[in-house]
Amino acid sequence: MLAMAPAGAADSPPQRVVSINLCTDQMAMLMATPGQLRSVSFLATEKGTSMMADEAAHYRLNHGQAEEILLMQPDLVLAGAYTAKATVSLLKELGFRVEQFKPATTFDDVRISLIRMGSLLHREQRAAELVAELDQGLSDLTAHKMPARNAAFYYANSYTSGSGTLADAIVKAAGLTNVGETLGFKGMTRLPLELLVAAHPDIIIEGDSQYSAPALAKENFVHPAFKALSSRIVPIPDKYTICGAPFTLEASRMLQRAVLGQDGEGR
Repeated sequence: MLAMAPAGAADSPPQRVVSINLCTDQMAMLMATPGQLRSVSFLATEKGTSMMADEAAHYRLNHGQAEEILLMQPDLVLAGAYTAKATVSLLKELGFRVEQFKPATTFDDVRISLIRMGSLLHREQRAAELVAELDQGLSDLTAHKMPARNAAFYYANSYTSGSGTLADAIVKAAGLTNVGETLGFKGMTRLPLELLVAAHPDIIIEGDSQYSAPALAKENFVHPAFKALSSRIVPIPDKYTICGAPFTLEASRMLQRAVLGQDGEGR
């Protein structure tokens, strides 16, 4: 069984790359040379979660199952730190090269992941270009004179994003204060509607998670107290806040446009 793992020179670019994680899917698609990336996860084609759904349609899709990955005989497998643990474990046991990426929680993390991906794919120059694009985008955001405003993420089941999340980094990049952090929350946690109302957020960031039928998870959005705050809602598609890349900054730009539009302020 161990002989099934393809051999490859460490100093040669991988030629049969398979990604089984949404975020590594997108980073690899941004960098890989034609034909280098053979497969991405099925999540990469879902427009609600992927910024590169159209591009992903050109690749073979996988569901993170060990059997399907084995048949592709990859010389490099890209995965998340928490992705398909059984699959990752088996592939490693069989001698396949598996590189795992932790979820980005800051734009420094995004930078590090882009550089690492560039190194793995032997696409260092392309990675440098993406990092430069990210840095330029962050610099452009700071060029706007922002009024003192706060923003709260509010998801289904009353969840919010506190400190230590990419969502928090997005709010800060926009020059705003994250209500979740102000309240002392870390990571993803529940924010009771009463606390949300009491925090008086200037902006309420709502995702676009869809449910095929009425769900208790969405009851917080139909409560009269929440509806009274409807003028403060800024919808930001979930696909901008899940994975880190230069395109993530569009979420920060949306927030700035919303705030500056409310205040009639410019640079």
